[in-house]
Amino acid sequence: MKFHRIKALLIRHLYLYKRSLPRLMDIFYWPIVDLLVWGFFSVYLEKQNLGGINAVSVLLGALIFWDFLNQSQKAISVAFLEDVWERNLLNIFVTPLRPREFLAATVILGFVRILLISIVLGLLAFLFYSFNIFTFGFFLIPLIANLLLFGWALGLFTTGIILRYGTQAQILAFGFIFIIQPFSAVFYPVSALPGALQTVAKLLPTTYVFEGMRKIIAGGGLPLNDMLISFGLNLVYLALVIWFFYVMFRRAKERGLLLKLD
Repeated sequence: MKFHRIKALLIRHLYLYKRSLPRLMDIFYWPIVDLLVWGFFSVYLEKQNLGGINAVSVLLGALIFWDFLNQSQKAISVAFLEDVWERNLLNIFVTPLRPREFLAATVILGFVRILLISIVLGLLAFLFYSFNIFTFGFFLIPLIANLLLFGWALGLFTTGIILRYGTQAQILAFGFIFIIQPFSAVFYPVSALPGALQTVAKLLPTTYVFEGMRKIIAGGGLPLNDMLISFGLNLVYLALVIWFFYVMFRRAKERGLLLKLD
């Protein structure tokens, strides 16, 4: 793995953001709209005195963490699609660039996206709703780390499917993550789900992150057991999707699908 190739690809992606309003809107505008809508809704719930529930902290915390997951997934799958849309994919992979270097660049790009959105959302949440995400302290590290890992796993999975089935599957880059949202207990506890769906929820690393976030807001400490389960599931899923991605990439090369994607 050569760092100069990773750096070149990363710079190339960052230059695209410099003069692209739609790309900047994807990072800033839509998350800010979500923050405002859910923020006003949580303030309304807070005024209803619903049994002492801190609706602002619970809903805004869930929203911000969900955006972390969403951005980490998009960093991989959408970065791949941009090369497809610009008919640049074949040009990239006829160079000495290796798939793992391509993935490393998109992972770093994900860090950049999450850093930017966390600054913007954190500042606006504090100014508008007096919600300070940094009250989580060092608990933020395991929470965000698990979301990043699962976001990368989802991004690799959707990219592998697009490699196999072409651009007809590109909607998965934007919509697949919302398939798992109802089972991830983002805005409500797992206990609100029917029994069978609770079993599904326990198979997702995100469930333990959002449940842990609510426990911390309620005044408890970091649920270490939940974080370890989430981390273990992430390692399993990452191993599986990395294998899946390389199998799909190899088949795409053998069948000439990279040329068809362009």
